[in-house]
Amino acid sequence: MMGWAKWMVSNFQRTSSAVEGRNGWLSQMHHNGRGLSPKRLKALTVLHNYYLKRTDGTTAAERAFRQKFPDPLEWVVSRMGDLPLPRVSKKNLA
Repeated sequence: MMGWAKWMVSNFQRTSSAVEGRNGWLSQMHHNGRGLSPKRLKALTVLHNYYLKRTDGTTAAERAFRQKFPDPLEWVVSRMGDLPLPRVSKKNLA
């Protein structure tokens, strides 16, 4: 039984970078026909560096610069103005 288990384990290999991590995800997005505009790629990079956290609770930017950064969502909301009013329906004009 132990020999069979070792044989089975030896058959498994680590997955390639094409299907794991950030680059794999970006690659899949690009190949799925959605494409990645420069603005979208920049936004995804910001989210990856400042929003996604490891299990230890740190972001990539915190590990790189050794300092805390404000939460990106809170930063955007604090700088966002009032939302526009909804469009007036043609039914209400009559």
